This record gives sequence, structure tokens and C-alpha cells, in this order.
Amino acid sequence: MSSASLKKLAIRGAAWTILGYGTSQILRLGSNLVLTRLLVPELFGLMALVNVFIIGLNLFSDIGIGPSIIQNKRGEDPDFLNTAWTIQVIRGFGLWLGCLVIASPVSQFYGEPRLLQLIPIVGLTTIIQGFNSTALFTLNRQMVFGKLTIFNLGSQIVSLTVMIVWAWLNQTVWALVGGMLVGSLLKMLWSHRLDPEKPNCFAWNREIVREITSFGRWIFISTAMTFLAGQADRFILGKLFSLEMLGVYTIAFTFADIPRKVIGRISSQVLFPIFSKQADLPRKSLRAKILQKRWLILITMAFLVAVLVGFGDLVIFAFYDQRYSQAAWMLPILALGLWPLLLSLSIQKVLLAIGKPLYTACGNFLKFIYMLIGLPLGFSLMGIPGAVIVVALNDLPVYGAVIYGLWQEKLSVFVQDIQATLLLVGLLTLVLTGRYILGFGFPIFTFT
Repeated sequence: MSSASLKKLAIRGAAWTILGYGTSQILRLGSNLVLTRLLVPELFGLMALVNVFIIGLNLFSDIGIGPSIIQNKRGEDPDFLNTAWTIQVIRGFGLWLGCLVIASPVSQFYGEPRLLQLIPIVGLTTIIQGFNSTALFTLNRQMVFGKLTIFNLGSQIVSLTVMIVWAWLNQTVWALVGGMLVGSLLKMLWSHRLDPEKPNCFAWNREIVREITSFGRWIFISTAMTFLAGQADRFILGKLFSLEMLGVYTIAFTFADIPRKVIGRISSQVLFPIFSKQADLPRKSLRAKILQKRWLILITMAFLVAVLVGFGDLVIFAFYDQRYSQAAWMLPILALGLWPLLLSLSIQKVLLAIGKPLYTACGNFLKFIYMLIGLPLGFSLMGIPGAVIVVALNDLPVYGAVIYGLWQEKLSVFVQDIQATLLLVGLLTLVLTGRYILGFGFPIFTFT
């Protein structure tokens, strides 16, 4: 594929990804506003705990089936796809058994009997997702983003509708559970209609299994470390905070996390397929292409972070009632702290594309150690504000490891990162000055 064609695909893919994600977040915000009026904060904290452990099981057993299909030269071979699908189905049942095993100890650790029932029932989504069609990955490989965007939005609309109707009729945690299960089931059934001419069936090719697991061992290490780093806050805060405060923190984090999700989606769906196609280029040429594509992404992210830091607290006060008021001071701190991670996410997929994911895995492991030590210490010294500040600074180890890896592989982007950070500082100055002139003062940092 020519460079011009790749560029067109990248632009189209980024446009679809941003459109899809933007619409998804509007739907999520709208449903969140309705649900937070129907359900108490404690239920959001409870579901946050359930999801932490189910996500953990997923990531600790991830052998990179999706990335293997996207990256491998045989990624559209029916034998390869069907063997990958068979592994995926087996893994889904294994994950649910894992949910059964952990439910009791997790329930006892947090002193929350409801987890004993919730984890296995929500865990049924792992079996359902195991049957998802490999068309989800082949369409990503082919960069057919329009169809994938409609698919994801349609599934989300159904899931959120079920949650809202159920919560209106019965204000319990089962409204959130029911929406998740229905959404997963619809997504699985619909996925098999995305490419009906190439249906999945059970197959087992030992050579392909070895190929997938060989590539996947690095994905396993990387995703396991990603879980430890990315979910450690809720895992540890679930013990330090009350369920109500964990629910409030989850609301703040949901807003602060918007830029990360945007760039994460673009990185996985657009940049990774492109980097994989260009991985054989000389390092100098590959670096030049990366720097050119990355700059627009960093400008956009700097703008989003500046807006969230400058006006995030006003969003909380405008849309949420008094029960969620403490999310107002948390949001700006968490949003600003995401900047090092955004710099990393915009480039780290190139390390996976060239077969060097170990740097990112090491960074995430260091982040986990930092959180394991820092969160209890910050909480003991400064209470809830101390814990939130520790979370805000937790992406520095990941950034350091990724930047070191890029330097080692002759793909350094450090100068561009300095330029982007200076741009962020300038935008923050403008936004905060404008806010002050308009009479809103500075972002609320009232630790109460």
C-alpha cells in the first residue's frame, strides 16, 4: 500500500474514531446524568470494584488474539482466524471460572457480601465476549472504521437504554448489571453479521496456536502490567475509601479520563495498524513519519486537557447534585496528571509494531509499585486529597520507560514532547486567565 493511501486511511480512520468516540461520550454523559439521579453513589463504587477484578482477569489472561490478527501476515487466513476464535472461546469460559474462584476472597477482603453474587453474574460477559466474531479484528486490520463505529454505538445505545429503564423501574445495582449483559449479548450476535460470508467455526491448528502464543507472551506481560498500573487506583482506593466516596471518585475520573480514551482509541484502531504496515522502514524514515502524524494529535490533546483543568469543576457543579460535589476538585487534578500518559499513548504502539512491547510493560510495572506504596502513604498523610494527588502523578514512570525505549530504538520524540508540553502550559495560562476574567475564579481545590 502506498504512503498516500495509508495517509488517506489514517485521516479517515481518525475522523471516524473521533466522531464515534465523541458520540459515545455524549451518550455516556447523558446516561450518567440520568443514572446518578436514579441510583445512589454507593452503587457506582460497587460496580467499579466488580469491574476492576473482571478487567483484571481479562488482562492477566490476554495473549493478544486481536493484535495477532491485525499484525500477522496471515491475519485474513480462515485457518488462522478460526483457530484464534477457538482460543478466544476457550479463554472466555476460563475467565468465568476465574470469576467463580475469586468471588469469595474478594467479598471477604472488602467486607462486601454483594460481591459474592455480582462478580460471577457480571463475569458471564466474559463467556459472551469469547464468542465475538473475529470480524471485529479483521475490519480493524482493513481499517474499515465506519462499520465498526456504527456497531459500537448501536451496542452502547441498547446497553444504556436497558440500564436507564431498569433503574427507573428498580433503583438497584442490577440495573447496571442488566445493561452490561444485554449489551454484551447484542454485541456478540451483531459481530457475526459484520462479515457473514466468513463465519467463524471451531478449528485447531497447532502451528497457528504456537504462532499466536509466541507473539502473545509479550502481549500477556504488557497487558498484565497495564492492569496492575491502570486499575490499581480503584483496587487500593476500594479499601481506603468508602463505597460512596469511591463512586464520587469514579465520576471525577470518568471525565478526566476522556482525553486518554480518545487517544487510546486512535492509537489502537488507527496508529497501530499503520505502524505495523511501516515497521520495516529504516528507523530514520519511520521516526519522521511518526513525528509528522503525531503533532496534530498532541495539539488536540493539549486543548482537551486545558479545557478539563480550566472548567471541569464547573461541569460537575452544573450537572450533578450535592452528593457528587467532591468530584469537582478531583477532576482538574486528575486531568492535568494524565498529560504524561497522553504523550506515551500517542507513540507507544510503535514499540509493539516493531516487536518491543517490553519497555511499556516495565513502565506499567513501575507505575504499579509506585501506586502500591504511594496511595496508602498519600492517604495516611493527607487523606482523600493525598490519594488523589498520588493518582495524578502515577503516569510519570510509564512515560519515562516509553521515552527510554524509543531512544534505545532510535525513535526518540522527546523534543516534540517538550514542545507539546510548552503548548499545554500556554493553553492553560490562557484558559485560567479567561476563567478568572469571566468571574469564575480559579478551579476549585477545596479539600473537604
